[in-house]
Amino acid sequence: MGYLVGFFSDIFDGIIARRIGVSNQQLRQADSWADVCFYICVFVSAWLVHKDLVIAFQVPLLAVVFVQLVWWIVNLLKYGKPASYHTYSAKFWGITLFIATIALFGFNYAGIPLWLAIISGIIHTVEEIAMTLLLPEWKHDVLSVFHAMRLRQKLISDPLSND
Repeated sequence: MGYLVGFFSDIFDGIIARRIGVSNQQLRQADSWADVCFYICVFVSAWLVHKDLVIAFQVPLLAVVFVQLVWWIVNLLKYGKPASYHTYSAKFWGITLFIATIALFGFNYAGIPLWLAIISGIIHTVEEIAMTLLLPEWKHDVLSVFHAMRLRQKLISDPLSND
């Protein structure tokens, strides 16, 4: 039950913050850190309860960790801090993680849901690495690589723009 509350509060906190006009760079970064902490807790729980399944998926899970580390390094080298894009692919990855977590803890099953989460996590991370390489300056809430390309063009054509 706590997992469901955490998952749905993660969805609605951003919506509520934007609606009441309090969403800003610091809040979006804090939201990103909360997501990381949340899923570290899910992983630790999976390790404690389903160590055999985690070990069975160790190579693909390590692949996700590896691309995430590359993402961190690219962002730290370019911007001096992690990105906070909140992309559509991140939302999709979050949904697949939700499904995989329910499958694992509710039905003792990893299989297709975990593979879907792993694949979407890698795709999402590669997209965000590409976005960081494209964007000349740190921005938050960039929804996709296509939005990043448009934003890059705007920033290059109008460097005084603050959007």
